[in-house]
Amino acid sequence: MGNEYILEMKGISKSFSSVKVLHEVDFRIKRGEVHALMGENGAGKSTLIKILTGIYSRDGGTVLFDGKEIRLSDALEAQKAGISTIYQEISLVGQLSVAENIYIGREIKKHGIIDWRAINQKSKELLTSLGMDIDVTKTLNSYGTAIQQMVAIARSILIDARLVIMDEATSSLDDDEVKVLFGIIRKLKAQGIAVLFISHRLSEIFEIADSLTVLKDGHLVGEYRTADLTRKELVAKMVGHDAESIVEAERTYREASGDEYLKVTGIQSGIKLRGIDLTIRRGEIVGLAGLLGAGRTELARIIFGIDRKDKGEIWIDGKPVEFKLPAHAIGRGLAFCSEDRKVEGIIPNLTIAENISIANMKKVSRFGVIRKADQNAVAEEYIEKIRIKTTGTEQKIKNLSGGNQQKVILARWLSMKPDFIILDEPTRGIDVGAKKEIEDLIKEISGQGISILLISSEFEELIRNCDRVEVLRDGRNAGCLKGEEITENNIMSLIANGKVDAGGGISA
Repeated sequence: MGNEYILEMKGISKSFSSVKVLHEVDFRIKRGEVHALMGENGAGKSTLIKILTGIYSRDGGTVLFDGKEIRLSDALEAQKAGISTIYQEISLVGQLSVAENIYIGREIKKHGIIDWRAINQKSKELLTSLGMDIDVTKTLNSYGTAIQQMVAIARSILIDARLVIMDEATSSLDDDEVKVLFGIIRKLKAQGIAVLFISHRLSEIFEIADSLTVLKDGHLVGEYRTADLTRKELVAKMVGHDAESIVEAERTYREASGDEYLKVTGIQSGIKLRGIDLTIRRGEIVGLAGLLGAGRTELARIIFGIDRKDKGEIWIDGKPVEFKLPAHAIGRGLAFCSEDRKVEGIIPNLTIAENISIANMKKVSRFGVIRKADQNAVAEEYIEKIRIKTTGTEQKIKNLSGGNQQKVILARWLSMKPDFIILDEPTRGIDVGAKKEIEDLIKEISGQGISILLISSEFEELIRNCDRVEVLRDGRNAGCLKGEEITENNIMSLIANGKVDAGGGISA
């Protein structure tokens, strides 16, 4: 073959409304290669994959597959072209047999009648060639996630896929299951099939990927041979350095002197959280650092009663608690500003006053009837107190800037006089000026004795604001930094290697 690349995407651009999410991105994969696509949340990975597989149309650029330009309109066209995608969530039919799932839509027929004997036999042969010895007549959901992933791969081979995309396919697998999957990937590679591999686990990338491409904020950072990078260097390329970030204020490190407010011990949940410990004192700002999938948001959701834990204990003021609903957590003085402001935070068609009061209706209502004057009074108090830029309490929140929307969400919780606030990516998607105002507000809140758990993907944000930073890695504690120890190098080192040099530098 004249062209060593099975896939070449050149100058790919994509915008949603006025927001450009991909900026002339180049991406390519060699035949028979395992190529990782890397980048933090919002980097553009999913958008690029959806353009490749026909889910999204591209605004600009070209896609060459096997040397020919293609423009796919849906996933079925992608399969017919030889591109198969295996997602984190299994997209097969659990109630059907393994063999039926492999051959669904491609049934073998004899004299116009489906030949189940042939389908079962050929399914058995195909799985055996992949090193799997299972009963193909049993229903798919009678097997675990790992086997289901292998069946999806077998189906990909059956449709003559020349490129298999694995999008977080290992996220639900344990270590032994991942080893089995990697064995299958190596077999695909030996057959000349290319694999586009996406995972948040750095250890997996360095074990299985021949090369990788890094995206950041919709831009191409670069294409690299995996063997040429250390984990620390890869983390640095993914996270990058924001030259437009806020000018650093003078740091004042605090040694928390307040009583212990929150204590979390041995929290486990599936394979996402594998035994996490955390303590926060009154008035302390504790940061959670880690790559996407490290367990930061999962831990926060368990603390707030949104999700259930499998094991572990949560203590508040020295007493064990078990929040079965967020309402129970709110009743104990906890607040949660979620990561997705648009979906889980604001109620777009309600006014600022309505958005602020919605979590504390008792304060603005009597006998189940909302007292508009009280509702507006609370809103006006916080509009002034935290400097929300608005035309008034009756303005709809959807018409505010991102930074002011975030202030409204903070006002919602502050109006309840909480003891503890979880802030998950509080400055994501807002401009530099608003970011500084939010950060100043965080410090002001802490100064009032309110404990804060700050989750952020921006290391500089953690460095500027936190008294301590707990670093998570693959659902476990990687280490805790405080005072002068809170540096970008130390955070990256713990994420990449689970340790910090004796001299405070990076362990490569």
